[in-house]
Amino acid sequence: MEWSDLRVFLAIAREGTLGGAARKLHQSQPTMGRRLRALERALDQTLFQRTDEGFVLTDEGSAVLSHVERIEEEALAFQRRLAGQDKHFDGMLRIASSDWFGEHLLAPVLAEFAAAQPRVVVELLTSPRNYSLSRREADMAFRIRPFAEPDVVSRRLMSISYGVYLRSDMKPPRAGDGAGTRVITMDTASGAMPDVVWLKRILPKAQVVSRSSNRDVHARLCADGVGIALLPTLTGDALAGVERIDLGEDPPGCEVWVGYHRDQRRLARLRALLDLVIARLAN
Repeated sequence: MEWSDLRVFLAIAREGTLGGAARKLHQSQPTMGRRLRALERALDQTLFQRTDEGFVLTDEGSAVLSHVERIEEEALAFQRRLAGQDKHFDGMLRIASSDWFGEHLLAPVLAEFAAAQPRVVVELLTSPRNYSLSRREADMAFRIRPFAEPDVVSRRLMSISYGVYLRSDMKPPRAGDGAGTRVITMDTASGAMPDVVWLKRILPKAQVVSRSSNRDVHARLCADGVGIALLPTLTGDALAGVERIDLGEDPPGCEVWVGYHRDQRRLARLRALLDLVIARLAN
């Protein structure tokens, strides 16, 4: 097994095709294929599934990837030390979060990180699904529940407060069961979320007029007078033309947890981003 073959493996894993990896390493595509086959023979493992859309890591390939990235990090650190540039990192980080959290809270931190570490490419995945850290679908993830995976290192990051909002020229719901009240809420797949359960308990007979997994869509619909919406106060308090209303009980807040696979704990670029996230967002 040679380091040059590991560089080929890493390039294919990141680019997804032999052609893309060949361009990245300034080699020919046949050479890339030949070196990959040599590495797979040396390891006696199939590292990629060959598909019509490109190369996809197998479970064995995902396991190899975390080790090879650490080898790369050490090699780059050695080069930087010799060049006197040890404060900068190289490579890619894949981060997963909800769309609202990514846009309103993570994006400013990522902008600061990009200015400090211009050679690190951060790919932000915003989706309701939980990307697997064990399968390397993401390097770091932000979730509203504690991580259950035994191989994930995690910590509580922050709490987000929520409020109930209504367009300012509309009448708030009368005390009672919510009959006649129009409500904007989460999609049906998110029905077990604490704020959804709370709103249904407080206004059991309210009419649901719109559902979406996107909090910014809730905010826009609320501002347009579609109905009341339960929003993060960071968004709701800044939204023109709406006001926070009192339903007699404060809605539940949201706890945010950050996690990464324990095999990544020595990846310097991940540690640098995590330290910045904690410094800017932890409460």
